Amino acid sequence: MAKKQPTILVVNDDGITAPGIKVLIEEMQKIGEVTVVAPEGPQSGTGHAITIGKPLRIDRIYIYPDVEMYKCSGTPVDCVKLAVNKVFKGRKPDICVSGINHGLNNSINVLYSGTMSAAVEGAIEEIPSIGFSYDDLEYDADFSKCRPYIRSITQQVLANGLAKGTLLNVNFPKVDEIKGIKICRQADAKWAEEFDERTDPSNRSYYWLTGVFQLRDRGEDTDVWALQNGYTSIVPVQFDMTAHHAIPELNSWNFNAE
Repeated sequence: MAKKQPTILVVNDDGITAPGIKVLIEEMQKIGEVTVVAPEGPQSGTGHAITIGKPLRIDRIYIYPDVEMYKCSGTPVDCVKLAVNKVFKGRKPDICVSGINHGLNNSINVLYSGTMSAAVEGAIEEIPSIGFSYDDLEYDADFSKCRPYIRSITQQVLANGLAKGTLLNVNFPKVDEIKGIKICRQADAKWAEEFDERTDPSNRSYYWLTGVFQLRDRGEDTDVWALQNGYTSIVPVQFDMTAHHAIPELNSWNFNAE
């Protein structure tokens, strides 16, 4: 009897026609049976937003042969929720892969990323999940050097599984040759935001978000270091945001109301 192919849910935040998702679909087709549910347009920076108070729509579309595809009017997280509840009808795919994002989602960017939030939602649904991102914002980015790593990482997750509540954040450097893979921690960094004030034709002010990435972490075990030195970074991520180390300190405080 032939071995059953794994079922693979592909999502992203750049939209269903983005070049990055095309590459991810092609690589997943070499591994298993692919179903795509992705936003109908770009949803970068939406984080873990969901749609409340207005209708969500999901429509079957036909772009790539032998791939079941749906475009969704909502966010990347909406896509995962609808995929599990309506497309897969409650059964779980064997793995959820998100991306390939145009641009890095390393360090603090993981909190804002629609790509990673879709993968987090997969993990919340107890589906082994991976977010893939590449350090190139251009529409015609060359993802060729990412391809073998995408297959290898996905196959390893399928073979070994992931701990409950854990997913992988994978980022690829834009280099001539990727040196290999580093298992990393998330670097301590932040965005120093600025808001460029402009005026519209009606003489009303509006603001355009800009900013500078500030790295506060010089460790050589971080995702930022790995990428700067030509390695693919893999950070195991969890969605339990409890600061467990702070609990003993808080238990020593006096919260009695006077």
